[in-house]
Amino acid sequence: MTRQGVAVNAPLAETAALLHDLDKALPRGHKLRKLGHGAGGAEWLRSNDNEELAIAVANHPVGILAAAATYEEFAQRVGLEGCIVALADKRALQDTVSLDARFDRWYRRYPGSEMLQQGHARARDLERDICARAGIAPNEVQRLAWVDEAFEQAKRAA
Repeated sequence: MTRQGVAVNAPLAETAALLHDLDKALPRGHKLRKLGHGAGGAEWLRSNDNEELAIAVANHPVGILAAAATYEEFAQRVGLEGCIVALADKRALQDTVSLDARFDRWYRRYPGSEMLQQGHARARDLERDICARAGIAPNEVQRLAWVDEAFEQAKRAA
């Protein structure tokens, strides 16, 4: 799909976004959980012939974004779809929230974390980049309609 003159593999980005926390669904003692958040799920995807998805899943944690030499280096390494997944992770709780709201929650949980401060700064670069490519302002970011519909169906089925 091409939007605003930018080609994006939307099915890849959507699927990786849905699977980005896959490692959290693995059983407690599973060997892949020991690899750490993002890495365990990515390795599971690789072992099931889904390398394309694994790149985005492995690189979505805020610590990976914070550890990159620069935002540009991160963006080049993970690709556009990986950047979209990383941003979606930074803007989502039970609903779409601002970057500041998401990071405020992390700051309360991990006070004084320099990694979070660096990640927050890089996430701002990430948001500016992705929103500029999409031709929208950060306050216009919203979930895809089908996601809300799927959540409602799951609630009714539960």
